Amino acid sequence: MSAAVPAPLAAPVLDIEHGALGFGGRTLWSDLDLTVAPGEFLAVLGPNGSGKTSLLKTILGQQRLDAGSIRLGGRAVTRGDRRVGYIPQQKLVAPGTPLRGRDLVMLGVNGHRFGLPVSRREDRDRVDELLADVGATGFADRPVGLLSGGEQQRLRVGQALAADPVLLLCDEPLLSLDLQHQRAVSGLIDRRRREHDTAVVFVTHDVNPVLDIVDRILYLAEGEFRQGTPDEVLQSDVLSELYGTPVDVIRSHGRVIVVGVPDAHDHHDEVAS
Repeated sequence: MSAAVPAPLAAPVLDIEHGALGFGGRTLWSDLDLTVAPGEFLAVLGPNGSGKTSLLKTILGQQRLDAGSIRLGGRAVTRGDRRVGYIPQQKLVAPGTPLRGRDLVMLGVNGHRFGLPVSRREDRDRVDELLADVGATGFADRPVGLLSGGEQQRLRVGQALAADPVLLLCDEPLLSLDLQHQRAVSGLIDRRRREHDTAVVFVTHDVNPVLDIVDRILYLAEGEFRQGTPDEVLQSDVLSELYGTPVDVIRSHGRVIVVGVPDAHDHHDEVAS
């Protein structure tokens, strides 16, 4: 009886080879090799100005690498690729904005089409489905500007999922949200990747709200980087070597606190970026 042949490993959703990027004569990161598998949750950490958001821009095709390549599903990235969903930082919409919750999600469904967007029956059905998926049906017809930050961010998650992406990019999506809404939004993202095998690249200032669901961490600092599991990267010796100065990593009641990270601000913060 022949031995069972193991199933082949899934091809990476995202593949960066020897990636390098600089800004204003300063190297943000270089020689970055990074793969993200289907369903994997990668958290991107590091101090302000380390190139976290710039990394997302290169994946979105909005910014060119100085060196190296980026492939999405085996093909070079292009701007406006519908295989990529994007959740931006939380920015409150002005109260007088004449836009309903469902209108915001509809932009993810038909906003990419040329000309004036025309709402078709299948588009409206898709919006209703997305609203239900992110728990936003109850406030879908209210003006976006009158919704709470957490409610607005639920809508942005729905908008990002409109094209059924294989990769979800999240740029500080929990910023300025209270703990309850942080849990709700991160739970939506985690459910999406578990149920649909969607890969997630999650830039965050504080890893603690998502620490239990993170598979790997990419930590950018001082033009260098480290990557691995949270237990491998969030260590005093690893971050001390990365920053070139003593850094302490303290674990307390299931949370991670990093002390002594050099930054524009003298801080004593939970894992900050």
